Amino acid sequence: MAPSTSLQRASPRNLLTSLVLVFPIFIVYQVGVLFTLPMLNGADFLTTFLFRNLGLSVSGYLLFTAGATLVFALTVAVLHRTQRFDGRVVIPVLLESSFYALTMGSLISVLMSHILHISPHLAAGIESQGVIGRLVMSLGAGVYEETVFRLLLLSSLAAVFEKAVGLGRWVAVPLAFAMSALAFSAMHHIPPYGEPLRFGVFTFRFLAGLFFGVLFWFRGFAVAVYSHVCYDVYVLLIR
Repeated sequence: MAPSTSLQRASPRNLLTSLVLVFPIFIVYQVGVLFTLPMLNGADFLTTFLFRNLGLSVSGYLLFTAGATLVFALTVAVLHRTQRFDGRVVIPVLLESSFYALTMGSLISVLMSHILHISPHLAAGIESQGVIGRLVMSLGAGVYEETVFRLLLLSSLAAVFEKAVGLGRWVAVPLAFAMSALAFSAMHHIPPYGEPLRFGVFTFRFLAGLFFGVLFWFRGFAVAVYSHVCYDVYVLLIR
């Protein structure tokens, strides 16, 4: 019993491991934002709010990043009491996430074209941004969208539907998946920074939201974030 417990505690599915793996992406993104201003990532609600709505200065933004780093350190210290991080999971997580990133788009396109009979479309209008801007956008989308729509929203909806509303688990969890994926797709079309609504694009993102939700639920937060980042890097920079 002890070996299996130890392996589970070191698994990429535990929150400590996920936070440690994701935090470097967060830091690189937060610094990268400084090199892309005044362009901001629409997926990053918080940074957009800080700069555009609160008029935060660069020094204030750096102070915010330092505060977020402190919160991360405190969270890791608390989680370390019951969970364990094993550096040996890093390479497997990267390889697994890369595989999901390279196959997700094709799977969704086949599903839309041959089963749903909907023409798959991807977002446009980002080609004018430089390589650095697209890279920073990819990192930010992976971190912030997975944090908001999977770690927070999906988990919260599943808990509310099951424990507060009283739905059975096999109803509560799929319903949470569907609603979080709908919110994820709809977020990209909200004015004033959202894209014009197109059914093909909306459907593609909804299915992607379900895909990332499955990764988060069964493989952990880090795998979902890295898969999202790798997919965006592939679409925005390589393809």
